Amino acid sequence: MKLPNNGANHKTNRYKLLAIIIAVAALVVLPFCIESGYIKHLIIMACIGTILGMTFSMLYSAGLITLGAAAFYAVGAYTSTVLVMYAGLSFWVALPLTVMISAIMALGFGALFVRNAGVAFVIISLIFAQVIVIAIGQAEFLGGWGGIIGIPRPDSLGPVEFATKHDFYYLILAFLLLVVVVYTALYSSRIGRAWRAIKLSPNLAGTLGINAYRYRLLAYVIGSTTAAVAGCFYAHYFQNITPGAFSGWLSIYVQLYAVLGGLEFYILGPAIGAVIMTFVPEYLRVVKEIEPIITGILLLIIILFFPGGILGTIRNSANVSFEGFDARVKKIKASLTGKR
Repeated sequence: MKLPNNGANHKTNRYKLLAIIIAVAALVVLPFCIESGYIKHLIIMACIGTILGMTFSMLYSAGLITLGAAAFYAVGAYTSTVLVMYAGLSFWVALPLTVMISAIMALGFGALFVRNAGVAFVIISLIFAQVIVIAIGQAEFLGGWGGIIGIPRPDSLGPVEFATKHDFYYLILAFLLLVVVVYTALYSSRIGRAWRAIKLSPNLAGTLGINAYRYRLLAYVIGSTTAAVAGCFYAHYFQNITPGAFSGWLSIYVQLYAVLGGLEFYILGPAIGAVIMTFVPEYLRVVKEIEPIITGILLLIIILFFPGGILGTIRNSANVSFEGFDARVKKIKASLTGKR
């Protein structure tokens, strides 16, 4: 009987911890290494995209696929705007209230439709997102299709006045790191194991006493409220919002972030996908009108030729290389043994 190599596992965990510390330190000092405000803006948008991509990955981990990520992104943006501009609340008071309101909405919608996992849920989530956008566009007190301008910046926190992209970068970085910590804890917990079991087989998970409906509903509520937080930041960062910013194409992009990076990599996958899809179109100077076409083609290429995404392809290539190396080593050992 082969005992587990606890020493090797401990060393691996130490390397992972060291890599995380280095990555966080690099993110903290990053703004000091960049002078261009435009590049800082792109990094901020990549962080927003990463958060949205992780919400898609969370639902995917529970066996749900959604095209409605833009719905609660819009809900968060408009709810926070209304609370700050019309109710006169501070951003820091509006933020938790936005989370609560979004959670209640997600709970109501999810309770009705999460049972219909599969193609039905994909279509329903897309329709729901479109209904939200149309409803906002028709609401005159929300600015109609022209949107709302002059949204206040977040209130100062000590010396931080949120007057520069530098300040906003650290705010979205704080949100991103909080989401990463919470999501990692969830994936490592009993809840995460239940999600993975449901994704593999809801019926089999049910025989183990796992209620697929409740766990999927929990994933939907958590993912939706996370998207609302990103929307809240978006509104106060840009200081103007329009319904067109939350179109169905945004939900496609959110899905692409996760698929491009790797669906099985719930944290790092969306981050890589969001960075690529934020920076590459900008540096290629892709015209906005043809960008959706290029996105659609890219999505088809990934699905057909790189189903595991970038990280999945790298992992599979590495496994093949290591297997080939092991085979060659065994062959050499066998030949040496034969000579003896």
